[in-house]
Amino acid sequence: VGNTVLYGAIEGEAFFRGVAGERFAVRNSGATTVVEGTGDHGCEYMTGGTVLVLGETGRNFAAGMSGGIAYVYDVDGLFAKRCNTSMVALDKVLPAAEQKAQMAEALWHRGQTDEAQLRKLLQDHLRWTGSLRARELLDTWEDARGRFVKVFPHEYKRALGEMAAKREAQAATEKAKAPAGASVPAK
Repeated sequence: VGNTVLYGAIEGEAFFRGVAGERFAVRNSGATTVVEGTGDHGCEYMTGGTVLVLGETGRNFAAGMSGGIAYVYDVDGLFAKRCNTSMVALDKVLPAAEQKAQMAEALWHRGQTDEAQLRKLLQDHLRWTGSLRARELLDTWEDARGRFVKVFPHEYKRALGEMAAKREAQAATEKAKAPAGASVPAK
């Protein structure tokens, strides 16, 4: 696909069997997409949504990215050198059981483990495009999972934590206001 595909996308899903040009998913604020590689400046200024890249990226990936999550299959082990890490952390994609043990559920993107989201995106990509890359990754999942990198914006992680703390404080306040012996419904 060409340059600036999904510029400013706010919702929906898109699956591309092939490599995108420059500035893929720039200013994405809610769309979910899979592509098999990108040119320079992918996910620049992204504020929401989910992007899965199944191949190499160009330079300056995630510059100015403040929200959403990108997953990148790091084919050559050099993705970190092509990513602009000034506003994002590069995390390993953990097996679901490890993520459940190590990370508060409040910090999970869309309330699901990374492994569950990745597998579903790969399955959908295969179903909609017939992608050989998706088939290969699903067939070798235990090995392939270790090569995925989660691009997690610092601002998004902070916001998820703050929202969870606010929910907990609100629940505690409601519980304290309830008459003795009354139960407060969970939210």
